[in-house]
Amino acid sequence: MSLSVKRVETKPYEGQKPGTSGLRKAVKVFQQPNYTENFIQAILNSIHPLPGSVLVVGGDGRYFGKEAVDIIIKIAAANGVAKLIVGQNGILSTPAVSTLIRKYQVTGGIVLTASHNPGGPDNDFGIKFNSSNGGPASDSVTEKIYEITKTISFYNIVPDLNVDVSKLGETNVQIGGKPFTVQVIDSVADYLALMKEIFDFAKIKSLIQGSSSRPPFKLLINSMHGVTGPYVEHIFIKELGAAKDNTVNTVPLPDFGGHHPDPNLTYAADLVTAMKNGDYDFGAAFDGDGDRNMVLGKKAFFVTPSDSLAVLANNLNCIPYFKKTGVKGFARSMPTAAAVDRVAAAQKKEIFETPTGWKYFGNLMDAGRLSICGEESFGTGSDHIREKDGIWAVLAWLSVIAELGESVEQILLKHWKTFGRNYFTRYDYENCESAPCNEMMKKLEEKVTSPSFVGQSLSSQGKTFVVKKGDNFEYVDPVDKSVAKNQGIRVLFEDGSRLIYRLSGTGSSGATVRLYAESYEPASGSITVEASVALQPLVQVALDLSELQKFTKRDKPTVIT
Repeated sequence: MSLSVKRVETKPYEGQKPGTSGLRKAVKVFQQPNYTENFIQAILNSIHPLPGSVLVVGGDGRYFGKEAVDIIIKIAAANGVAKLIVGQNGILSTPAVSTLIRKYQVTGGIVLTASHNPGGPDNDFGIKFNSSNGGPASDSVTEKIYEITKTISFYNIVPDLNVDVSKLGETNVQIGGKPFTVQVIDSVADYLALMKEIFDFAKIKSLIQGSSSRPPFKLLINSMHGVTGPYVEHIFIKELGAAKDNTVNTVPLPDFGGHHPDPNLTYAADLVTAMKNGDYDFGAAFDGDGDRNMVLGKKAFFVTPSDSLAVLANNLNCIPYFKKTGVKGFARSMPTAAAVDRVAAAQKKEIFETPTGWKYFGNLMDAGRLSICGEESFGTGSDHIREKDGIWAVLAWLSVIAELGESVEQILLKHWKTFGRNYFTRYDYENCESAPCNEMMKKLEEKVTSPSFVGQSLSSQGKTFVVKKGDNFEYVDPVDKSVAKNQGIRVLFEDGSRLIYRLSGTGSSGATVRLYAESYEPASGSITVEASVALQPLVQVALDLSELQKFTKRDKPTVIT
């Protein structure tokens, strides 16, 4: 079968600049004539050499995903790509894409996801390019793609090429005399194989199923109608023996069932309620594309992502993979609470504070300096791939629980009694007017970077915080020496408390202001106070300092985590 290539004249669209997680816009934007085609062509034009390249393609199953897969197949065929490895029905979790890129040592991958953003015809879609290491493209690559989008004048396509991605197997065609292959694969198989190499499945299965002397360890796992559903059913039910009713919302839906697929206390409230009212020992939720996770203990005992990272870092000896590879350094994104820093100090390991964005961790992993890392936005992962990995994090927790024989709450309390507690919260103010928010950030930066700011005392509710430092975070990558500026306004206090302010670029409209507040309590201090109570004085200082409520015109945040 031989098909011909068609050249289609086009014009650039403004604003096709990929962010830290690719290009995210409303579905209706991607549905504009040639919009998606332009961006796919720009991605391919950034790859050198392109002829003979092999790419992985898949996504979280959200609305417009099937159409996008079809466009990618047609355009890739027309541009000399030799082969596409496509998840069945276009479904691949973001961690699975990274797994496949690394396992088969291919050129890269195109991930169709807007992660934790809502899906459906009136919501968001996204396209992200992952490089040959399996991680998100570097700043230099995304900038190159963006520059191409600004001048693009045509794209190549094979309009008569139609591949049924619902069926496993290979489609082989000739395009202009050259072979082109689309291999549709089982979405779960390769990822499952990797998890079996990392973890002791028999030990986790024994924990879950129980024994004559120990009751079963009861799970409740919520896939939020995202991409992890098939992975959860195969791994936790078929492989590890959990009961079918231990999993919910495992069918991927184009609109995520009308819900916001973000695994936090607000958007996964049904999981929190079920954990509070039920007799479950462990709860977890995942986001739309499977790279984020939330962990809960019995009666909905909440584990902050910062504490989750620190606990796992302190117990990597419970996981076979790290017994083989050894433990290198640790890392966290700048807004993430510094709990893991204390573990690193105790173990005499390197600790890195990076900008938000997993690609920064990938550089450190590729250089052999990083084993485990995380972001406060419910992302945890290790050097087994180059993306955060929700299911990996849950399997890691179950490995620790199986080894220690303790509950989630017992593990956390013991950890705090050893290292102290980093109380942490994040306030999100979503879809705010952009202009006032930009003005707020500008005035705030001027205030905190003034020499007179250091040493000031800021008080609220009878508690005083003395300013140690204020800045706009800048990161120099220790591997490639690249510089990332304007990563968030920081206010550091003498007692170890911190305030962070950021404007997020992951939404498709408006501005999202994120306020992070962290207060450290030593092991000998009050480590069991309700976090919202412990943080009240610092949060009020943060609101007063920034005049956040005035600029956002919001009395309260959209989401608190």
